[in-house]
Amino acid sequence: MGRRRPGAPTLEEVAAHAGVGRGTVSRVINNAAGVKESTRRAVQQAIEELGYVPNLAARSLAGQRADAVALVLTEPDWRQFAEPFFSEIVRSLGDALADTGMQLLLTLVRSDAERQRFLEFARGGRVDGALLVSVHDGDLLPDMLVEAGLPTVLLGRRSGDEYVSYVDADNVGGARSAVSHLLKRGRRAIATITGPLDMHVAQCRLRGYQEALAMAGLRGEPSWVAESDFTEESGRRAMAELIERHPEIDGVIAASDTTAAGALQALRAAGRRVPEDVAVIGFDDFPLAQQTEPRLTTVRQPLEEIGRAMVRLLLEEVEEPAVAWRHVILRTELVVRESA
Repeated sequence: MGRRRPGAPTLEEVAAHAGVGRGTVSRVINNAAGVKESTRRAVQQAIEELGYVPNLAARSLAGQRADAVALVLTEPDWRQFAEPFFSEIVRSLGDALADTGMQLLLTLVRSDAERQRFLEFARGGRVDGALLVSVHDGDLLPDMLVEAGLPTVLLGRRSGDEYVSYVDADNVGGARSAVSHLLKRGRRAIATITGPLDMHVAQCRLRGYQEALAMAGLRGEPSWVAESDFTEESGRRAMAELIERHPEIDGVIAASDTTAAGALQALRAAGRRVPEDVAVIGFDDFPLAQQTEPRLTTVRQPLEEIGRAMVRLLLEEVEEPAVAWRHVILRTELVVRESA
């Protein structure tokens, strides 16, 4: 149906006319649960009186499909796209879509201008849904897409009370199992290298680390925590800082395999043996984990299963808009190798 014609009513105007918020209008348009019948009637009346027709709804009524799904990478730092995580998730999502006949369109949204441009692109009916990866706290793009009526599924979530559909790994449980493994092997001076703490995934892995220490009667002091941005260089730098703060360190859990690889470099430069002096555990179980020296013990994320689940949720919502947001959390697995 293309762009909104000049002078056509907006979602905000419908909301104001009905005396409700724009989110309520979106839920009525998508036939979502949790809206009072009186409110639903008021919104429907406002839609009729103003002649409001959402682009995506109009396309659906016309029985038209774009047969394309947007994979939206929202990481603002372009260097992150060189990390293994992105290539692995693109592969898993591509495999999951392979037999559906739908195209996977890779889109980078790293600024407000790109965010608005993609929103207009989606409103124009050029894609049937969106899969969002690497969404940081406070990013409004998922809300904007849902309000536009576009089926949307996140990899991970922005916070503990996320209401957009998502698929995630059990990051808290995975980190907790990694620290418990170190504790069982007699390690007591255990540090962690987190991911960016404006991402819920990094907060969850930090919480798992803290919970495991607390269960063992140990305190997770802030000086034993160093933040990284999931890159190898940031892992090397964070590990060097931790060694300087706590020369007695004998174990570390890193928020990604790439970060752990950087930590191994810093330990080697400091003359520390792995695992004899310091045990190291990563997170993800990318091929990189078996290429380091020594090979990394790591927490395996089921990326293929995550990709299949994301595509399944999205296609179900394309076929029939969900009455409620769906949240899927998949189990992780500790893979023990030589580094711990």
